[in-house]
Amino acid sequence: MADLLSDDEIDAQLPDGWDREGDEIVRTYEFDDYLEGVSFAGDVGEVAEEQFHHPEIRIRYEEVEVRLTSHEEGGITDADIEMAELSDEEYGG
Repeated sequence: MADLLSDDEIDAQLPDGWDREGDEIVRTYEFDDYLEGVSFAGDVGEVAEEQFHHPEIRIRYEEVEVRLTSHEEGGITDADIEMAELSDEEYGG
C-alpha cells in the first residue's frame, strides 16, 4: 500500500496541466477529433493495466478527462502522480 501524500507534497509533485479536485487529480486532454481521443483513452487504459492503477476516463467529442485517486488509501498517492506522468507521456508520444 502507498502512503497518502500531504497537501504540500501534492502541490510540489503535481504535473503541469493537472488540477486537484478534493481527493483526486484531474486533467482534460484536447484532441482534433473523437477517434483520436478514443485512441488516447485506449493507450492510457493499457498503461493503467500494466501499472495496476486504473483511472476514471471520460471520453467526450474532442476531450478526454482522466481522474486519478488511490481508493484503498482514501486519497492521492505517488501512484497517482506516476500514472498522471505516464498519461502525459501517452499524450505527447
